Parts: sequence; structure tokens; C-alpha cells
Amino acid sequence: MLEYTKTILQKVSFSPYLFRKELGKSFKWLRKEEIISLQAWCLITFGDIYTDIIRETFQPVNL
Repeated sequence: MLEYTKTILQKVSFSPYLFRKELGKSFKWLRKEEIISLQAWCLITFGDIYTDIIRETFQPVNL
């Protein structure tokens, strides 16, 4: 599911709204280890445009 989530995020990365929505939905089906990996991947891949969304979504409360 992690690879599927990455694919979806790449496809919706044109829209901050869709990116935030899909990133939030990914928490429903990923394990904690996968969520940590996803956070690192998101920061590397989209950190320059969606830093705020990524940091907000991955707050420790959400994990």
C-alpha cells in the first residue's frame, strides 16, 4: 500500500487540496513504519512545495 500511496500522491501533486486529502487518507491503511517512511519520502519529494501540508499532516498526534 505504501507504493500505491506514493503513486496517488504523485498524480494529485498538482493540487494542494487533493494532496492534503490523499495524504490524510493514507493513514487509514498504512502501518506505523510505513507512515514514517512515507513522511520521509514526502519531505524529499514534495518538501519544496508542500512543506506545511506535510508537517501538519504528520504531527505526532496523528501517528
